[in-house]
Amino acid sequence: MLIGLIPLSIAVFYAVQLFNAAPQPDARNVKPDNITAVVAEAVRQGDLPVYLSALGTVTGLRTVTVKPRVDGELVQVAFKEGAQVTAGDVLAEIDPRPFQVQLMQAEGQLMRDEALLNNAQIDLERYRTLLEQDSIAAQQAATQAALVKQYQGVVTTDRAVLANAKLQLDYAKITAPISGRVGLRIVDQGNVVKASDANGIVVITQTQPIAVIFTLPEDHIPAVMKQLHAGKTLGIDAYDRSGNNLLAQGQLLAVDNQIDLSTGTVKLKSQFANNDTALFANQFVNIKMKIDTLHDALIIPGAAVQTGNEGTFVYVVKDDQTVAMRAVKLGAVYGEQVAVLAGVQAGERVVVEGADKLREDAKVKLIDRTKSEQDGK
Repeated sequence: MLIGLIPLSIAVFYAVQLFNAAPQPDARNVKPDNITAVVAEAVRQGDLPVYLSALGTVTGLRTVTVKPRVDGELVQVAFKEGAQVTAGDVLAEIDPRPFQVQLMQAEGQLMRDEALLNNAQIDLERYRTLLEQDSIAAQQAATQAALVKQYQGVVTTDRAVLANAKLQLDYAKITAPISGRVGLRIVDQGNVVKASDANGIVVITQTQPIAVIFTLPEDHIPAVMKQLHAGKTLGIDAYDRSGNNLLAQGQLLAVDNQIDLSTGTVKLKSQFANNDTALFANQFVNIKMKIDTLHDALIIPGAAVQTGNEGTFVYVVKDDQTVAMRAVKLGAVYGEQVAVLAGVQAGERVVVEGADKLREDAKVKLIDRTKSEQDGK
């Protein structure tokens, strides 16, 4: 029996040696698995601007299709495509010679009829003298007076014909009706153009200032109209397609007078100086319009807001380093900041990082995000 115990003793000896040789866990490195590291920020009280966002399309403040007002051959195109023009600049010229001939004819006709009128007036004065001397019949003087009035009417008509001839000659030079940027020419020099042409010669778009048309849901219109009726000027920021780069700042110009029944939206028109030509006609932009400022509002980071089956909530860190789920009612959003209408109080700390691992009454350890970022650098 002693012989049987020897192998068992040897086995126990080696087992003890192996256990002593195995590394033992250091109690200092063991972390409780029921504590979650989180980053929290205090609920602050302050002013928060209220913005409405929309999608908009840049459009010229005024757009004009320049058309000829008389018929004739286009002998000159004076504008450069894509250039800026000023109201009154000569854009093109139609062959003026036919209109010059008409002007000369009108001037000659007027001169002839004015001479006839002068002669009739001289005769009328002579007839009146003779009538006073009872040397002629009264009918003859009356007839001469009627003839003078007839010539006066003819001269008036001639002057109108002359004015029209001058006007047609002026129309031979096609000028810019507004200041703006011209597009590509529609008709080349040498073509015969007519006043009835639908396409015109060129299109001018006023780009300084320029307008942006955008739409808002009908639910937002009362807030906008409230500010307008109070006499306030609503500022508008235009951003690029990505929504990151500010292109221009302007103001609300007008609100349409009816709601689009198919979309439930209302069109609004804004105006921008566009001195740097950052906005281009038909460009797509993102619009942000400031309509109000919330004073003394409770503000939290948007990252603190969580969404569950019962709505939106936040995790509030209590004094005993545990968290409580708190339902909140949210208000306006500005950037990464959110106004809270109900659910938290100023000074309370809400979890902004690590909330996905939390539950009601979970134990947490607060981390200083600023310090951790500096350590990471």
